[in-house]
Amino acid sequence: MIDRGKHNVLGVRIDALDYEAAVDRIIGAARERRPLAVTALAVHGVMTGVLDPVQRYRLNDLDVVTPDGMPVRWALDLLYGTRLPDRVAGPVLTLRVVAAAADAGLPIFLYGSRAEVLEALTLSLRRRFPTLRVAGVAPSRFRQLTEPERDEVVARIRESGASLVLVGLGCPRQEVWIYEYRHRLAMPLLAVGAAFDFHAGTVPRAPAWLERLGLEWVFRLVHDPRRLWRRYLLLNPAYLWLLALQVTGLRRFDSATDVPPAGEVSYG
Repeated sequence: MIDRGKHNVLGVRIDALDYEAAVDRIIGAARERRPLAVTALAVHGVMTGVLDPVQRYRLNDLDVVTPDGMPVRWALDLLYGTRLPDRVAGPVLTLRVVAAAADAGLPIFLYGSRAEVLEALTLSLRRRFPTLRVAGVAPSRFRQLTEPERDEVVARIRESGASLVLVGLGCPRQEVWIYEYRHRLAMPLLAVGAAFDFHAGTVPRAPAWLERLGLEWVFRLVHDPRRLWRRYLLLNPAYLWLLALQVTGLRRFDSATDVPPAGEVSYG
C-alpha cells in the first residue's frame, strides 16, 4: 500500500497513492460513517483548478484527489520522485471500491448521469458483483437545484441506507457536488467521471496499451470530437507548458491565490 500524501501540481494538491490505499481510505470511512470527499483528476480536472481559483479552492479542500491521468502521475514522479506504480483512474477505482463494498456488505448509491445509463450500470455492477447492494439511484436533473431540492437529495440518500455515494456528473460539476455535499452526508462521496458510461457500456473505453502510454485522450477525442476537442487540444498543451515552468522553477504555484466560493452552485 502506497500513500505518500498530497503534492502540489500546478497549485492543485494531488495525493500520491495507489489503488489499495485509496480503496482502504474509502471503505474505512464508509464503515465508520464519516464524510470523505474523493475525486480522480486527469489533466482536464487539474486545469479546471489552474484556470479558476474558486474551483482550485474546492479541489484543495477535498480529502483525496487521485492522479487519474498518466500525465498527472508522471508530474508527481517528475516533481517529487513519488515512483507510483500506476495512476489511480476513476473507472478502475470505481470497480475496486464497488468490489470492496460488496464484500463488506456496504450498500452504495449511484447519483448522476441519465436514468437509462443508471439502469444499465446497476445491471452491469450486479452481474459483476452478485452480493452488491445498490441502495438507490438518482439521475442528474442537468441544472442547478433549489434549496428544497438539495434537501430532498440529502434525505433520499440518507434514507436509502447507503454507506457511500458514487457521483457521475462529469468534471467539474461532480467535484463541486462532492465539495458542497460532503458535510451534509456522513459517508464517502466518490466523483467517478466517465465511469458510469464506461461500465454501463454506453461509451467505449480506450485500449489498455493506449492508457499506459498516456494517450487515452486520443481515443476519446476520436469518438467524441465535438464535445472534447477544446478540452484536449487546448488544455493538454497548456498543462505541459505550465508543468515545464514548475519543473524548471520559472513559476511557482501555491494556494495563496485560492478563492473560497461565495455560495453554493448546487448543480445536480
